[in-house]
Amino acid sequence: MRVLLLGLLLMTGLLATAPAHAVATCTAVANPTLPFGNINSSAPGPTSATLNIAVTCTTAALSLLATTGVRVCVGIGAGSGGGSSSSWRTMATSTSDTMNFQLYNNASYGQVTGLVPRGAPPAQELTMSYNVPLLTGGSGAQSTQLFAQIPANQILASGAYSSTFSGASVVLTWAWNEVLLGTATIPANCNGGATGTNSASNAFSFTATANVLPQCGSYVTSNMNFGTVIGGIPGNIDQTATLTLTCLKNTAFQVGLNNGQNNPAASSTRRMLMTTPGGSSHYLTYELYRDSGRSQRWGNTLTVDTASGTGSGSAQQLTIYGRVPPVTGLPAAGTYNDLVQVTITY
Repeated sequence: MRVLLLGLLLMTGLLATAPAHAVATCTAVANPTLPFGNINSSAPGPTSATLNIAVTCTTAALSLLATTGVRVCVGIGAGSGGGSSSSWRTMATSTSDTMNFQLYNNASYGQVTGLVPRGAPPAQELTMSYNVPLLTGGSGAQSTQLFAQIPANQILASGAYSSTFSGASVVLTWAWNEVLLGTATIPANCNGGATGTNSASNAFSFTATANVLPQCGSYVTSNMNFGTVIGGIPGNIDQTATLTLTCLKNTAFQVGLNNGQNNPAASSTRRMLMTTPGGSSHYLTYELYRDSGRSQRWGNTLTVDTASGTGSGSAQQLTIYGRVPPVTGLPAAGTYNDLVQVTITY
């Protein structure tokens, strides 16, 4: 009788030293960037990208046949670019221009990724089960993918856009069940009704990026008409023409004018040409300028004598200032003209 009692007391002492439960710890690693690449302003279709996230959960040693079941919620907030998960998240440039985009839990882009488990919209969920051996403990891993999309038909400024997700914008919430013998059930949700629950902000980080290339187009020029001259040209004849162009906001551009079709070889002299019915050629010198004082010649050497500006996203007008200088004697009668090529560099 005494021997049996001693055995029971020893057994009770062994059970008292066994752990009742262990904490499951979950961590995550994501692709450092969510790259959308180059985006066109007013693109007729959406642009898509994906983000891969790997989640690992570990549990300390329990017993020889112990298991753990975990449900993890990967919550994503607004990000540094602003916006919200309920409408549009946004990426922004250094000049605070914005671009709408969104993150989704599924490839059909039907469920937006949110920050809160089972919220509106909900965080992404995943589950795992794993053994927890007595000596080494155990771990499980699952990968998930978020689907991102930039909507079509956005009027955008040129520049580099980004939004960084870290800190309170990236939260892991998880719940776990564990049993010393048999198979542990997966908790019904990420934040309750389980052996234990936990959460961690700044669990991982990534940056969504996109680039809108500079772009100009839709330009129109008016003709420069120096008018009709009777007799000689004793003084300057000044006239103007206009160039209207539209460039994306923030697009730096330069406008160059060549020397026309009638300038002498290896010369920058601009000339209008008149050819008589008999086939003889007559020239009338003129010049084009960037300023109303007609002191800054307008050429086509970049950063030297071109006109420069920055796009606003709307039509912008540049004035071309022209001058025919005085002519000694009487020029031959007739209609003089020249064709000047306009080059827009951006």
